Amino acid sequence: METKNRNKWYRQLPKMDEILAQDWTKELIHIYGRSPVISALRKGLERIREEIPGYETIEELLEALEQYQLQVQNALALTNERHFKRVHNATGVVLHTNLGRAPMSEKILSEVTQKLLGYSNLEYDLEAGKRGERYGHFAQRICAITGAEDCLVVNNNAAAVLLMLAAIGTGKEVIVSRGEQVEIGGKFRIPDIMDQSGCRRVEVGTTNKTRVEDYAEAITEDTAALLKVHTSNFKIVGFTQTVERSELVALGREKRLPVLEDLGSGVLVDLSKYGLTKEPTVQDSLKAGVDLVTFSGDKLLGGPQAGIIVGKKCYIDKLKKHPLTRAMRIDKFTAAYLETLFCYYQDLSVAECTIPVLRMLSASEEELKTRAGQLQRLLSEKLTGDDQTRWTGQLDISVVACESTAGGGSLPGETIPGYGVRIEGAGLHPEHVTECLRRETEPVILRTVDGGLLFDVRTLEDEELPGVAEQVFRALRDF
Repeated sequence: METKNRNKWYRQLPKMDEILAQDWTKELIHIYGRSPVISALRKGLERIREEIPGYETIEELLEALEQYQLQVQNALALTNERHFKRVHNATGVVLHTNLGRAPMSEKILSEVTQKLLGYSNLEYDLEAGKRGERYGHFAQRICAITGAEDCLVVNNNAAAVLLMLAAIGTGKEVIVSRGEQVEIGGKFRIPDIMDQSGCRRVEVGTTNKTRVEDYAEAITEDTAALLKVHTSNFKIVGFTQTVERSELVALGREKRLPVLEDLGSGVLVDLSKYGLTKEPTVQDSLKAGVDLVTFSGDKLLGGPQAGIIVGKKCYIDKLKKHPLTRAMRIDKFTAAYLETLFCYYQDLSVAECTIPVLRMLSASEEELKTRAGQLQRLLSEKLTGDDQTRWTGQLDISVVACESTAGGGSLPGETIPGYGVRIEGAGLHPEHVTECLRRETEPVILRTVDGGLLFDVRTLEDEELPGVAEQVFRALRDF
């Protein structure tokens, strides 16, 4: 074995032109493009070149060259792996903020995709043959459903509140209850948004009690509006009092001041019909006389991220003319999705079947128990079937009752009874299994309860179940 003169070993390294002439590199170029492939090839060769001084025999070099192709392919695959992935949500949290909040509807996405292939009439009036308004595609439907005179949509609800306050209250006072100065998530707070808008924030009442008289006594010549913020993401219980929107509206009309309301999550459907706590609907607020209402698009509404503003036309017109409107405007995907979404809201029975959030919240316990049974059978077949994994006979896979939540800052403290599948057994380390599941091709996110794995099926669609079972099998097989 030659072990001393390594100089001629370097001449064993192939030239780049020779490598590029081979079929396997041509295939890689077709998949990834010429520049990324050449970069990976050079890095691979450089790594081998750096390792040559450590080789004891020429055979070690030849072996490294044999592995060169595979290593380049793996490097390119890893570099080009898409980081943004679809995951299976088995947590039971319907509006899971970390998992994208409201899941998209396959039916709506299919319609939207067809509209967005190529060009669209996003801001073109086909009847008049001139420039149009992107809000015109859905404004009429939103107004018909909510009872508003007009509407405007921006890129999220925080932006909607900021724009509303900037257009109505810049340089003037806006009165708000101290008990409604909420944090909306990610350390973003209503007081900060109010201050950023340019209005002067006037807090009245206390953390637990605010009366309409507190608002009345704070009104001055510099007051521009009265603001109500729905505390959708927390509850204060005990010795409490809040001002009803009807009281605030009456005061606003008496003092000729607009009443603004941030509904936060926002909902168009009476959730009490599903056995949930009734949340104030957008229609409730407008019917009570609130002048402008803002709410999210990607929470209980079940749509894309957006901040929807509905109310009196005279105030919406002010918002449309404000410079921030341009900075906050929605893109064509959001416009197209909202138009289709609100088409389905015209018939609630159709909406419940089409919009995943409504379908999940309205699912009956019987339906969930049946789905949990399907997942239990699939998991049992995979984990204790013909494959004879090391877990055969060691796992208990059972259908169990569990509690889901709405999530997304909605229905705080309220749980929804349902069903899921629990896996437990000796030698099963939940934290390690969940880590394995997060690394799978189609990650599965679930809950661990009392040393077992819990798959809440409320947030899983029927068509996802085989994929979930496959990912669990792979994770436990390699565990």
